[in-house]
Amino acid sequence: MSTIIYKGAKIHYSVTGNGEKVPLVLLHGFLEDSSIWSPIVKELQKERPVICIDLPGHGKSDGVAKIHSMELMAEVVHEVLNKLEIQVISIAGHSMGGYVSLEFLKNFPIVLKSVMLINSTPDEDTVEKRQIRERSVKLVGKNKDAYISMAISNLFPEESKIKFSEEIEKLKSRAIKMKGENVQAALKGMKIRTNYRDVLKSFQKQKIIVAGKQDPILVINEIAKVSEECDCEFHMLERGHNSYMEDMNNLRTIMLFID
Repeated sequence: MSTIIYKGAKIHYSVTGNGEKVPLVLLHGFLEDSSIWSPIVKELQKERPVICIDLPGHGKSDGVAKIHSMELMAEVVHEVLNKLEIQVISIAGHSMGGYVSLEFLKNFPIVLKSVMLINSTPDEDTVEKRQIRERSVKLVGKNKDAYISMAISNLFPEESKIKFSEEIEKLKSRAIKMKGENVQAALKGMKIRTNYRDVLKSFQKQKIIVAGKQDPILVINEIAKVSEECDCEFHMLERGHNSYMEDMNNLRTIMLFID
């Protein structure tokens, strides 16, 4: 992986592939890292450059601040693109990575050709969800590893917990390496994010939302409605919140049609 220095912190990223399509930036979710994309990148890189970034405090990237806001993380993505001298991209983000993608769209719309949200939403946290994030910050302070194990398990329906048990354990083992302060910084950043519906609605180029029918976190009917209101192409997959794992083949097929 390559690195940039952002506010004194090392940010890791990788670039693979080539082809005529504009580069595609892939952004992972909370408690994940850029390695989640590895099986999908093998196909995508045949027709375009693919840029995978470890967001601040995740994977091999250092933490940057006490709060990793979506704005801060979008700035990190922009700095990586500046380093690579890339002017136009498409972007796809899973869960928290989707929030970062929308913040990037808000701040750098001219750079984007396409936006894909994977198991994500343009809506801000509800009051209840914000309270859960506040409690989660405290839980991380008391027992980070237990919180991470619980938080990741809660992302999967029961069927997937059995079918993907080995992959889930690997995901947990990587996440547990995160520093507690960086887990808390991401939680605080997600809690204060704004509503991006108007931003997404006003974007006149390709926009796609992919959602899981059995997602324990996001209600499929609500996401379908948001997609319609924002005039997005909508794809419903059969399983849960982590489509890159649970519905990898179908997700990869959809991603091949990103402009």
